[in-house]
Amino acid sequence: MEPQAAKEIYDQSIVIDGLNISNWDSPAVIASLQASGVAAINATLVSWENFLETMIAITAWHRRFAEHREVLSPVTCVDDILAAKKDGKVGVILGWQNATPLENDLARLQLFYDLGVRIIQLTFHERNLLGNGCWERVDDGLSNFGLDAVREMNRLGILIDLSHCGDRTTLEAIEHSERPVAFTHANARSFHEHKRNKTDEALKRLAERHGVVGATSFNLFLKAGVESTLDDFVDAIDDLVQRVGIDHVGFGTDFTQDQPEAFWRYLSSQQGTKFPATFFDPSTLQPGTAMSPKGLETPEKLPELAEALSFRNYKAEEISKILGGNWLRLLREVWM
Repeated sequence: MEPQAAKEIYDQSIVIDGLNISNWDSPAVIASLQASGVAAINATLVSWENFLETMIAITAWHRRFAEHREVLSPVTCVDDILAAKKDGKVGVILGWQNATPLENDLARLQLFYDLGVRIIQLTFHERNLLGNGCWERVDDGLSNFGLDAVREMNRLGILIDLSHCGDRTTLEAIEHSERPVAFTHANARSFHEHKRNKTDEALKRLAERHGVVGATSFNLFLKAGVESTLDDFVDAIDDLVQRVGIDHVGFGTDFTQDQPEAFWRYLSSQQGTKFPATFFDPSTLQPGTAMSPKGLETPEKLPELAEALSFRNYKAEEISKILGGNWLRLLREVWM
């Protein structure tokens, strides 16, 4: 396929990035998103935050929507994504990578739904009141509170994300959820051994329940590590397509554009407070360490992904599914 043909496929597709955790107050991030042609992103606003901190973060997003109204638009339903594509904007789905803002009150799920939150990851790295993260020393699965949270998220129509969850917590959430769930940003552990990547069993069950896995370009979850290139990322996509089928694979870049060292220290602390966490190697915080592969450093490079997929002989329809069509199908089913 000629590069121009791949570019046309990209331009015509509803491109959805399953996870972006960049510095939202950076002008470079806004400019990169504007140039990307992406119709929607799952924008992280929670990793370790509590209730009050999350309310402050949501308030900040309302400010950004006002300040950057020509570029960004809020997404609470699939029609909002389609409208963003039509208007040449980037739709922003407010998402969490941890359920800590609920604290011990499930009634807050309704509140946050009303405030626009549409994707919630049950756990992040370690244990919370719902279940266990992938780095917790013992994974006991979902708690009673976690089971009730899954039921309430199903009722409201909030997409359940299990990317950072422990293996047992992941499988139990898939089993107990009445709606499809997602790994918004993860690869296969059999492809690259890393606790953050997902087991074959989890991937199989996800697909059986009509879920989607977003292949992630975050370098540490790719075989070549910090030396990764766009081709290494496409290797991870190829691997997932072979494991779960073309209808269950999207992408979630996990872009961390313009994030300062303080961000990495916060993410890499136990419960967001004790640095470094037992699971974290501080040497990865060396200045200049690449977290995104060469050739896909920032969102404006995403059209290159369509061309790279075309070189692997994916058909136009298949490329569109990976770029966002599969996410769109999942969101229609969960957000209905």
